[in-house]
Amino acid sequence: MNRKLASVLAVAAAAALSLGACSSEATKTADSKTTETQASAEGTSKTLTVFAAASLHQVFKDIDKDVFQKSHPGVEVKFSFEGSSTLLDQLKAGAPADVLATANQKVMKKALEANLVGDPKDFTANTLTMIVPKGNPAKVTGLNESLDNARLVVCQERVPCGSATKKLEKAAGVTLKPASEENKVTDVRAKVESGDADAGLVYKTDAASAKNVEIIDLPAANEIVNKYPIAVVKESKNQQLAEDFMKAVLSDEGQALLEKAGFMKP
Repeated sequence: MNRKLASVLAVAAAAALSLGACSSEATKTADSKTTETQASAEGTSKTLTVFAAASLHQVFKDIDKDVFQKSHPGVEVKFSFEGSSTLLDQLKAGAPADVLATANQKVMKKALEANLVGDPKDFTANTLTMIVPKGNPAKVTGLNESLDNARLVVCQERVPCGSATKKLEKAAGVTLKPASEENKVTDVRAKVESGDADAGLVYKTDAASAKNVEIIDLPAANEIVNKYPIAVVKESKNQQLAEDFMKAVLSDEGQALLEKAGFMKP
């Protein structure tokens, strides 16, 4: 092989190696971009955990479906609906959550003092009313002597609906003697719906969604207003998503759904 031919072959071989290296680098870059795209897509599949007062059960699900999911498709929102004090106890015990929404400011203040949440914002309000089973078999007429022989059910004082009940007693000048005290307002509603109680003190929103009951208006209760605050949990691993859920609740669309469910403006 003459020197000229050998030189040509050497140049060709070097060019081939160079092209192979470029091709390899291009493949690595493409694979890297694909991985980044997949990671980004997977990021939209995160789970958001919302701790919320029991009275928010249906409306928060509606806000998730009709408002939050529009801008966050694929994000799974897991709700835990309990009495506000129970939710606070769970957070203190280390239960993982991203958002906390309570049925009064008192419980949220305790969460703030324990350094569990960021700055809260009031997003709605509620008042109490009385419900009785359909037909009102015990003939209850209000916060009066008609309750003497009736099975009245209320919330425990430690939870917001129970705290409001105590304020209502004072405002109405009565001393109630409940047959039982429940951990959350939905349990009070359920006992009246099933006929296990002759009367129950619940939020107006719970009364509106209750089945097989009649509502007895309590004028004194209109002065007892529970404001509902919402906040991002400080230990949340999804801070931005939690902020976005708060924005959905506070948005015009979220507020319209709350109003439709019978909640008041904060």
